[in-house]
Amino acid sequence: MAISNFGTNENKWQIASLYKFVKLKNVSNKRNDLQNVCEKHNIFGTLILAEEGFNGTITGERDSIDAVLDEIMKWPEVKTLEVKYSESSMSNFRRLKIKQKKEIVTMGRTDVDAESVTGEYISPKDWNDFVQRDDVILIDARNEYETMIGHFKNAIDPQTETFTEFPEWITGFIDQNLEDKKIAMYCTGGIRCEKASSYLKSKGIEDVYQLQGGILKYLEEVPEEDSLWEGECFVFDQRVSIKHDLVEGKYQLCFSCQFPVSNDDLESPFYEEGVTCENCYDSLTEEQKISRRERQKQILLSRDRGEIHLGRDPKKH
Repeated sequence: MAISNFGTNENKWQIASLYKFVKLKNVSNKRNDLQNVCEKHNIFGTLILAEEGFNGTITGERDSIDAVLDEIMKWPEVKTLEVKYSESSMSNFRRLKIKQKKEIVTMGRTDVDAESVTGEYISPKDWNDFVQRDDVILIDARNEYETMIGHFKNAIDPQTETFTEFPEWITGFIDQNLEDKKIAMYCTGGIRCEKASSYLKSKGIEDVYQLQGGILKYLEEVPEEDSLWEGECFVFDQRVSIKHDLVEGKYQLCFSCQFPVSNDDLESPFYEEGVTCENCYDSLTEEQKISRRERQKQILLSRDRGEIHLGRDPKKH
């Protein structure tokens, strides 16, 4: 099993992100076994299992995360496992969710075999030189709410709302723009590029490349002074965004629309904590705003009493 080193500060929560495309058998049994191990070791986070593999992010103490990884490595189909680690001062998840689905990242295409066929990996240390070549087109494989807070310099943004829109977008794009160019793609941790590159390969596109380990690995390994990354990287936990060296960023989420909100956005006249932001203000009815104000009031009362309000906390959901 190939892993990165943990941090040395034992007071911090360890966060492990992992995925693997591998044909799994007896998925329901594996899910139940994994649920038991996670509950026994006080693990929080989300893991998704499907016949095409597994994907997720979990948090807990170092020994607890090791126990979960050891359980996964017991599965006969899994020979190797790449894990990306980071740290936080909080758990960043409030519950444990282990789900069984049709896909570990939803593309909506059943003809993709990402275990067998994917694009060629480009390591973080070689990424800058590669994507600045004249014969390379750089594409962001993430969604618009992610790209709006950070992206690689000169990357093309498909402005998709969900990953299910990406296949149609990329097919139309390459029909008009390929012209003997190479396609380089990136996403947060690599899983969406893995599937997207497999899809392109199935369509006969050979020169497809992807950032190995995704943005997370790039921000971990490439010094900020040498970086082509601009802004922050959206992550799917209570940190909301991270910066170079995987340091927690400045964004939080709007409770109503789940769009990332910056410190500058907090000054907008349309922002109301737990209620609205500039992105969703006009789309909410007055009844919805009243309901959210009441819920925010209950959250603040719970905080004052030192209690945890059940459900989503709009400040760090």
